[in-house]
Amino acid sequence: MAVPKRKVSPSRRGMRRSHDSLKVEAFHECSNCGELKRPHNLCSHCGHYNGREVVAVGL
Repeated sequence: MAVPKRKVSPSRRGMRRSHDSLKVEAFHECSNCGELKRPHNLCSHCGHYNGREVVAVGL
């Protein structure tokens, strides 16, 4: 069975994961506030989804 001989350092782990981040195309602009948000997800900045307020976001 394959078992790592040494602990993978945080730096090396981060270098391996460097390409796993979301690309700019994976975000859309919120129609209400203009902030970038994930498509088909609630806007975390204003609480709107599909043109209506779903969650009241307080300051």
